[in-house]
Amino acid sequence: MFFGITNIWTYVVGAFLIVLIPGPNSLYVLSTGAQRGVRTGYRAAAGVFTGDTVLMVLSAAGVASLLQSTPPLFNVVKYAGAGYLAWIGIGMIRSAVRSWRGRTGRDEAPAPVPDLADPFRKALTISLLNPKAILFFISFFVQFVDPHYGAPALSFLILGAICQFFSVMYLSTLIFAGAYLAGQFRRRRRLSAGLTTGVGALFLGFGAKLATTSLG
Repeated sequence: MFFGITNIWTYVVGAFLIVLIPGPNSLYVLSTGAQRGVRTGYRAAAGVFTGDTVLMVLSAAGVASLLQSTPPLFNVVKYAGAGYLAWIGIGMIRSAVRSWRGRTGRDEAPAPVPDLADPFRKALTISLLNPKAILFFISFFVQFVDPHYGAPALSFLILGAICQFFSVMYLSTLIFAGAYLAGQFRRRRRLSAGLTTGVGALFLGFGAKLATTSLG
């Protein structure tokens, strides 16, 4: 046992695989890195890190139990999150349509429509408006914490740090991949607009999935 953590290597492998699962957070960081560059991509990633940290703390503090025992509260957060994801998706699709209609040449893309939203706040909101994430964190973490250990907060801190380390590595890869792809596709109007539309559709799908989830 390591600081109250049981089966730590099982947790490490599980956390690594879980971080690799695509979701709205990683997709938003990837699209931000592609559209606005590496520096702005890391601002979005910082929002994800902050949001995940808040969720981990809330989970350790028992907020997950509150959501589980209060379905109306769960539904409020759930539908707010679903609506926000859908709003982002619609905005991306509208931006792609404007870009397509404003083309300047046969296969040239016009200047992209700037996204003036703060990527940190946007990514933070995406992270926090996901009640299923809170329930996931507590259900995953609790399996590896010895209930008899005298300082469970330290156990949760170590588990959270491991998860965040993998998240930093993964999101960094997505940011640089997005910036590289942006350089390759900058003058390919049709492909650029098509990819933006596809990402927008995925956000709509994430929103629909969240809206139909339940506590069961």
